[in-house]
Amino acid sequence: MAKTAIQGGVTLTADGADFAVWSHHAERIELCLFDAEGKKETARHRLVRGRDDIHRISVPALGAGARYGYRAWGAYDPDNGSWFDSSKLLVDPYARELDRPFRHDARLSMFGVDTADLVPRAIVTRDPLAKIGRPILPPGGFVYEVAVKPFTMLHPAIPEKQRGTVAALAHPSIVAHLKKIGVDAIELMPITAWIDERHLPPLGLTNGWGYNPVAFMALDPRLCPGGIRELRETVATLHQAGIGTILDLVFNHTGESDRFGATLSMRGIDNRSYYRHVHGEPGHLVNDTGTGNTVACDHPYVRRLIVDTLRHFVVHAGIDGFRFDLAPVLGRTEGGFDAKGETLKAMISDEALKDRILIAEPWDIGPGGYQLGNFPEPFLEWNDRARDDMRRYWRGDQWTTGALATRLSGSSDIFERSGRSRTVNFLAAHDGFTLMDLVSNEHKHNEANGEQNRDGHGENFSWNNGVEGETEDAAINENRRRDAAALISTLFASRGTVMLTMGDEAGRSQRGNNNAYCQDNVITWFDWSKIDKVLVEHTAILAALRKRFAVFSETSFFAGNGDVEWLSTSGKPMEVGDWENPGNPVLGMVLKTLDRQTDRDTRIAILFNRGHEQASFALPGWGWRHFASRELWNQVLPARSVRFCIEE
Repeated sequence: MAKTAIQGGVTLTADGADFAVWSHHAERIELCLFDAEGKKETARHRLVRGRDDIHRISVPALGAGARYGYRAWGAYDPDNGSWFDSSKLLVDPYARELDRPFRHDARLSMFGVDTADLVPRAIVTRDPLAKIGRPILPPGGFVYEVAVKPFTMLHPAIPEKQRGTVAALAHPSIVAHLKKIGVDAIELMPITAWIDERHLPPLGLTNGWGYNPVAFMALDPRLCPGGIRELRETVATLHQAGIGTILDLVFNHTGESDRFGATLSMRGIDNRSYYRHVHGEPGHLVNDTGTGNTVACDHPYVRRLIVDTLRHFVVHAGIDGFRFDLAPVLGRTEGGFDAKGETLKAMISDEALKDRILIAEPWDIGPGGYQLGNFPEPFLEWNDRARDDMRRYWRGDQWTTGALATRLSGSSDIFERSGRSRTVNFLAAHDGFTLMDLVSNEHKHNEANGEQNRDGHGENFSWNNGVEGETEDAAINENRRRDAAALISTLFASRGTVMLTMGDEAGRSQRGNNNAYCQDNVITWFDWSKIDKVLVEHTAILAALRKRFAVFSETSFFAGNGDVEWLSTSGKPMEVGDWENPGNPVLGMVLKTLDRQTDRDTRIAILFNRGHEQASFALPGWGWRHFASRELWNQVLPARSVRFCIEE
């Protein structure tokens, strides 16, 4: 793989190290070197500005392990977008490893107050190349969203010192669980270094999700104390098990926040270039992200930083792909979102990235921020309309049967311009209710977040099965399990990539909290002692079904030539009046497919009954058997259920 020269960071040479940092507006930049413990500053060197605005210096006799930071001089004039303050130690935007995590402190926002005792030092690294193969996520594959610490913190088989880390994901017990439920690729919620939002420490809370980054390349020492080596080894172990690794990355904003936020890195190096500002008002930060700032992804230097970050994780860790938080920001220009923008184009065309999995969260909160279906090939896209339509169907909302059929078919109404489905269908994700909370709560319960339950989404298309929240009533809990199973079945019956968030296959609850980003505690930690083994087995069966039948790996849309049939309970084609008849809670979908196990063509029937009474369903032809039990189809479709039948 061809090596691309970077325009920042540190390059080790035969006799020392070359440092480079880009800034157009800084008057000068100094390199600060520290001792091996990162405590005492040992030397300072002034960098030399080049015509390309890259400030450089070569330091002899300096090797891997050296600790460093920067200080920048220039005007301090926030009303005009200039935040230069030489009292602030700054983290290299190209830092690959940090010696400690970020922590919020009011002094980070105070002009003239030195922050050398607060800010992590970057560490000079020499990173070996990873073994890179074809990305692991087949068409129609199963993605499993994981928050590293909550997923592993309470697992009894993992050594205590390893719990909560990336290395824990390679533990045999974790790999065994992933393989049991048929996961094709795990999607790791942010593991790069982040800082708490400033309102959290006074509330005694911490950010447990990581969606508030400072350094794009550096892994957070709390989650990945072994740095890129730890990630590389974990990825290699998962690859040996046939499981890919996707990183959830945040390029849309940083933890430096609004004008009252901290000066940690980009703000202090060149605020006017790294961040978007209201046109003609350089002191007014654009807030298309809801976090106080928006990264200027269309700036040529920022574009290069983004691409170099992605290359770093592929080349040095063997990462299979990436999911991008608030992805329209990657395509934003002064004129709005541009699917043909230079940054998106650079990501797609880069030699190291062009075969990687790319997944967009296709919305932000800025003008024109909802861009579902508008990202360029080969992006896959999170499909919130599939999420909501599946939820509303099972909640019993009227006029949703047709919408469900569209989502089961790959959402041609959204992706028809692509000529294929690029959907990532999901029921729940980190942001919102867990699946079990979805069927246990009509309303969010975010009181523990300290904002009087004002935060989080108000409309979740959820229901409670008669009692709000946790209950000891066995019948209600069984109904909730039944509904969760039906929802998982619906997801796994859909065309496109499917995604479950960790623990949804096992009945995990967050006590009704649908915005648990600040609950780094038992509210979000997966309690492995309480997993619902019935739901786990149900998910494993469904994953095996998707792998066995080729129809679920196809991304083309149905042609209506017999490849799909929509049936009523009589086994005959649905008529116009059947589709949205409130008295008809049943839908049948029959698919032609190749059975990979027998290598012959067959049909699979998927029958949905969202009603609260059992229904009869007469499948056409003969020889239909339940997929799971292999018993002959007895024409009885239980209440609140989905059944998969194979024609023999």
